[in-house]
Amino acid sequence: MSSFIPRLLAVAVLPCCLGSAPLMAASLDAALTESERLSAEAAASQQRIEQLDDATRQMLNEYRSALQQTQALKAYNKQLVELTAAQRKELEGFQRQLDGIERTQEAVTPQMGRMVEVLGEFIAADLPFLPEERADRLAGLQDLLPRADVSLAEKYRRILEAYQIESDYGRTLEAWRGELPVEGGARSVEFLRLGRVMLYYQTLDAHESGWWNPQTRSWQVLDGDARRPITQAIAVARQQQAPAYLELPVKTLAEEAAQ
Repeated sequence: MSSFIPRLLAVAVLPCCLGSAPLMAASLDAALTESERLSAEAAASQQRIEQLDDATRQMLNEYRSALQQTQALKAYNKQLVELTAAQRKELEGFQRQLDGIERTQEAVTPQMGRMVEVLGEFIAADLPFLPEERADRLAGLQDLLPRADVSLAEKYRRILEAYQIESDYGRTLEAWRGELPVEGGARSVEFLRLGRVMLYYQTLDAHESGWWNPQTRSWQVLDGDARRPITQAIAVARQQQAPAYLELPVKTLAEEAAQ
């Protein structure tokens, strides 16, 4: 009786163990599945952390770049403020200059008109040499003065230039061919200007010479002895002969009046 009982127990226990094996396998699979899920979630979390770290680093770099740009813009704005202040000051200076120019123009314009007028009077009273050239220059100045498209400085420069040309006439020896007015017409002659002291003429055949008498405002014939030195002086003025000592007839107003 006693030996029978353990066998029954053994038989009873074996079915019990055999029935729990599927349960243990299911539990193990569930544990593995959960472990894989957790590993996947951990990997996803790590990836999100890395992405967040990259985004944070990028945002930090952008912030630093924005900060540098802000500092650069502040420095640039400061420069602009200083530049604007300097330009405003410069504009104020220009405005003062313009105001001064307007006042100067009001004073200078009549004076320039008077200068041109005096120049015309001087040319009319001077020796009658290069009449067309000098008349054209004077007419050009008279036309220039009322023009609004020419600056005050340019007008003044042109007037001074004309005065300089007239001044240079007094220091030069010049010869040219032109027309000498005579009764009933004109004839071609050689003119010779000795500064502003004397103005001579000589016919092309060199048979007659004369000079301009400023007192009578007329041409007068010279003696025959004057023809040769005048011919030589014309050649010197035309650079056809080397400069040489010449004895030209020169008459003063006092001498002419005494005669």
